[in-house]
Amino acid sequence: MNYPNELRYTKTHEWVRRDGNVIKVGITEYAQHEITDVVYVELPHVGNSIESGKPVCIVESVKAAFDIYAPMSGVIKAINTALESDPGLINRDPYGSAWLFELSPSNVEEWDSLMTSAQYEQVIKQGV
Repeated sequence: MNYPNELRYTKTHEWVRRDGNVIKVGITEYAQHEITDVVYVELPHVGNSIESGKPVCIVESVKAAFDIYAPMSGVIKAINTALESDPGLINRDPYGSAWLFELSPSNVEEWDSLMTSAQYEQVIKQGV
Protein backbone atom coordinates (compact mmCIF):
# COMPACT_ATOMS: atom_id res chain seq x y z
CA MET A 1 0.00 0.00 0.00
CA ASN A 2 1.02 3.58 -0.62
CA TYR A 3 1.12 6.22 2.16
CA PRO A 4 2.71 9.39 0.73
CA ASN A 5 5.17 11.07 3.11
CA GLU A 6 3.89 14.60 2.44
CA LEU A 7 0.46 13.75 3.86
CA ARG A 8 -0.76 13.31 7.41
CA TYR A 9 -3.21 10.63 8.50
CA THR A 10 -5.93 9.77 11.02
CA LYS A 11 -6.76 6.49 12.75
CA THR A 12 -10.08 6.59 10.88
CA HIS A 13 -8.15 6.44 7.57
CA GLU A 14 -8.45 9.99 6.26
CA TRP A 15 -5.45 11.63 4.62
CA VAL A 16 -4.71 15.33 5.00
CA ARG A 17 -2.68 17.60 2.72
CA ARG A 18 -1.72 21.09 3.90
CA ASP A 19 -1.10 23.87 1.42
CA GLY A 20 -0.68 27.05 3.44
CA ASN A 21 -4.02 27.72 5.11
CA VAL A 22 -5.91 25.21 2.97
CA ILE A 23 -6.41 21.64 4.16
CA LYS A 24 -7.44 19.02 1.58
CA VAL A 25 -8.96 15.75 2.84
CA GLY A 26 -9.56 12.32 1.31
CA ILE A 27 -9.52 8.67 2.31
CA THR A 28 -6.41 6.52 2.21
CA GLU A 29 -5.55 3.77 -0.23
CA TYR A 30 -6.03 1.31 2.64
CA ALA A 31 -9.54 2.64 3.34
CA GLN A 32 -10.69 2.53 -0.28
CA HIS A 33 -9.34 -1.02 -0.54
CA GLU A 34 -11.31 -2.07 2.55
CA ILE A 35 -14.47 -0.27 1.42
CA THR A 36 -14.20 -1.81 -2.09
CA ASP A 37 -16.33 -0.44 -4.92
CA VAL A 38 -17.50 3.09 -4.02
CA VAL A 39 -20.91 3.81 -5.53
CA TYR A 40 -21.98 7.07 -3.84
CA VAL A 41 -20.46 9.97 -1.90
CA GLU A 42 -22.47 12.39 0.24
CA LEU A 43 -20.29 15.48 0.48
CA PRO A 44 -20.58 18.24 3.09
CA HIS A 45 -21.91 21.69 2.22
CA VAL A 46 -19.53 24.55 1.53
CA GLY A 47 -19.64 26.94 4.48
CA ASN A 48 -20.36 24.24 7.08
CA SER A 49 -18.33 24.41 10.27
CA ILE A 50 -16.84 21.07 11.20
CA GLU A 51 -15.24 19.75 14.37
CA SER A 52 -12.22 17.47 14.51
CA GLY A 53 -13.21 13.84 15.04
CA LYS A 54 -16.86 14.34 14.08
CA PRO A 55 -18.53 12.84 10.97
CA VAL A 56 -18.45 15.15 7.95
CA CYS A 57 -19.62 13.10 4.99
CA ILE A 58 -20.50 9.57 3.90
CA VAL A 59 -18.94 7.19 1.41
CA GLU A 60 -21.12 4.29 0.28
CA SER A 61 -19.86 1.11 -1.33
CA VAL A 62 -21.47 -2.09 -2.45
CA LYS A 63 -20.75 -3.31 1.12
CA ALA A 64 -22.09 -0.52 3.35
CA ALA A 65 -22.01 3.20 4.17
CA PHE A 66 -19.00 4.64 6.00
CA ASP A 67 -18.70 7.92 7.90
CA ILE A 68 -15.76 10.14 7.00
CA TYR A 69 -14.46 12.15 9.96
CA ALA A 70 -13.03 15.63 10.13
CA PRO A 71 -9.27 15.43 10.72
CA MET A 72 -9.21 19.07 11.82
CA SER A 73 -11.76 21.68 12.88
CA GLY A 74 -12.66 24.46 10.49
CA VAL A 75 -14.99 25.61 7.71
CA ILE A 76 -15.61 23.71 4.46
CA LYS A 77 -14.25 25.85 1.62
CA ALA A 78 -14.68 23.49 -1.36
CA ILE A 79 -16.01 20.05 -2.25
CA ASN A 80 -14.99 17.70 -5.03
CA THR A 81 -18.11 17.71 -7.20
CA ALA A 82 -16.45 15.25 -9.64
CA LEU A 83 -17.24 12.54 -7.07
CA GLU A 84 -20.97 13.14 -7.48
CA SER A 85 -20.90 11.79 -11.04
CA ASP A 86 -17.92 9.44 -10.63
CA PRO A 87 -17.59 8.15 -7.03
CA GLY A 88 -15.31 5.38 -8.32
CA LEU A 89 -12.51 7.96 -8.49
CA ILE A 90 -11.95 7.11 -4.84
CA ASN A 91 -10.95 3.57 -5.82
CA ARG A 92 -8.84 4.66 -8.80
CA ASP A 93 -7.00 7.72 -7.44
CA PRO A 94 -7.41 8.06 -3.66
CA TYR A 95 -4.54 10.57 -3.20
CA GLY A 96 -5.14 12.63 -6.33
CA SER A 97 -8.39 13.44 -8.08
CA ALA A 98 -10.51 11.75 -5.39
CA TRP A 99 -10.05 14.31 -2.60
CA LEU A 100 -13.35 14.88 -0.74
CA PHE A 101 -13.26 18.44 0.59
CA GLU A 102 -11.07 21.40 1.46
CA LEU A 103 -11.29 23.30 4.70
CA SER A 104 -9.95 26.42 6.28
CA PRO A 105 -8.70 25.28 9.70
CA SER A 106 -9.79 27.06 12.84
CA ASN A 107 -7.03 25.47 14.93
CA VAL A 108 -3.83 24.90 12.93
CA GLU A 109 -2.21 23.23 15.95
CA GLU A 110 -4.42 20.18 15.26
CA TRP A 111 -2.07 19.44 12.34
CA ASP A 112 0.58 18.35 14.84
CA SER A 113 -1.73 15.67 16.28
CA LEU A 114 -2.13 13.94 12.89
CA MET A 115 0.02 10.89 12.11
CA THR A 116 2.97 10.79 9.73
CA SER A 117 3.01 8.12 7.02
CA ALA A 118 5.31 5.92 9.16
CA GLN A 119 2.99 6.21 12.16
CA TYR A 120 -0.06 5.45 10.01
CA GLU A 121 1.64 2.42 8.48
CA GLN A 122 2.30 1.11 12.01
CA VAL A 123 -1.40 1.53 12.86
CA ILE A 124 -2.33 -0.50 9.77
CA LYS A 125 0.19 -3.23 10.61
CA GLN A 126 -1.20 -3.45 14.15
CA GLY A 127 -4.71 -3.82 12.78
CA VAL A 128 -6.16 -0.87 14.68
